[in-house]
Amino acid sequence: MILYEKKEKENSKDYAYRVLKDNIMILNLKPGELLSEADLSEKLGISRTPIREVLMRLKNEHLIEVKPQTGTYISLIDINMVEQALFMRYTLEKEVLKEACNGLSEDIIIELEKNLFAQKLISNKSNSAIEFHKLDKEFHELLFRGTNKGDIWDCILNMSTHYNRMRLLIELKNDKKKNIEDHERYLNLIKNKSMDGIDEIITSHIKDSTQDWLAIAQENDLIKYLKSSN
Repeated sequence: MILYEKKEKENSKDYAYRVLKDNIMILNLKPGELLSEADLSEKLGISRTPIREVLMRLKNEHLIEVKPQTGTYISLIDINMVEQALFMRYTLEKEVLKEACNGLSEDIIIELEKNLFAQKLISNKSNSAIEFHKLDKEFHELLFRGTNKGDIWDCILNMSTHYNRMRLLIELKNDKKKNIEDHERYLNLIKNKSMDGIDEIITSHIKDSTQDWLAIAQENDLIKYLKSSN
């Protein structure tokens, strides 16, 4: 588990929540892994009472599971929640891209270009999947906030904890070339204020890219981290 420095004025409970959630999301704490209140208390340097409250909050977010008489575990990635988040993202991002193509500020376009440049810089670095994943999310966030849809992006993030864990699990095994090419197509449509190709790129980038996830997980012995939708 990666430990961070406390932020200024951050209390112990907020610190513990940030550290635990980040480690779950970036898979440093693996799906199915057993958690110990005593161990977490020692590592984070805080008492067990706030740890217990943080674990309850993460349970409410479906990121941990408490099994009676057994223990507290990192939740397996729930395929049903992945599919619902995928539907939400696919439906809403298509409309946001249409608005972006109708006119996006030059400042946001520059930020998108800088983000894409950073993606290309790190794409061939070893052990860069987590860094690339963060840049990928920032690229899409810029689209939503640039079209005054920041609150919608926040709702998508709240719904997408299992979707993003699944994405990162797969991205650890995949190259990043297709994502970069898709982002270039997004940016070209926006710059040219072109509606042609929006459905195609959204389908390719969000829906088609997920079709092989289960097969990739099977091939790479990752099925053990997944909870079936059946």
